[in-house]
Amino acid sequence: MKLHKFFILCVLVLLYVSCTHSAPTYPNMLADVEPFSVGSVDVSLDRIFSSDVKGTTVEVVFYPRENAVALEFGTGLGGQYQQFWDEAGRQKFIEALNGYKDDFGNQKLTTKYNKSRAIYGKAKGWFQWKSVKVSPSYQASPVFELGYRFRDGSPYFAVLQKTAREETEANKKGITESPQYSIYFTRAQAEDLAALFDQAFLRQSLGDLAPPPAAPEPAKDVYKEK
Repeated sequence: MKLHKFFILCVLVLLYVSCTHSAPTYPNMLADVEPFSVGSVDVSLDRIFSSDVKGTTVEVVFYPRENAVALEFGTGLGGQYQQFWDEAGRQKFIEALNGYKDDFGNQKLTTKYNKSRAIYGKAKGWFQWKSVKVSPSYQASPVFELGYRFRDGSPYFAVLQKTAREETEANKKGITESPQYSIYFTRAQAEDLAALFDQAFLRQSLGDLAPPPAAPEPAKDVYKEK
């Protein structure tokens, strides 16, 4: 009987350890909801093995558990790219776009790409990709440079995703880093994405599942000694 009880206790302990190690945690979760599309945006992308760009449509997918938004699009080879933006990164995108629109309107843009490519700052994100349809999924945490670039005489608001170390433990193909590429926006296209990046809009998209906004910090009393 004692052996039987000991066996049951061991099973319970193993189950507990298994659950605590395998259950994912979401410290920034807005709602326990599966990812869903909130829209799409037309952009231009670097062509693979070419200095040219191509127009494409990226799907904008909201991940409520991570409080993240992914720009998702195919590679043309059956692969898939997913560029993830957290709340802080999305806010930096919106602020960078506002800076770009001001410089555009005030004719302060420069054609020197080494000065313009990160002129509005940088954001940290993460990136998941499959090079081709049958390849495994890889992940990295690249930096996104926020700036602009002239192409064929016209300026484009641009996000340059830098290379970063591949992070998955299951990497069997010897992939060491993520690809580097740029996304180019006209002002109207960037404004479309900024609207989908807006935190109030994302909360609204959750409907009744959205948590209430955080209460503002109470104003402190200011006291000056005479």
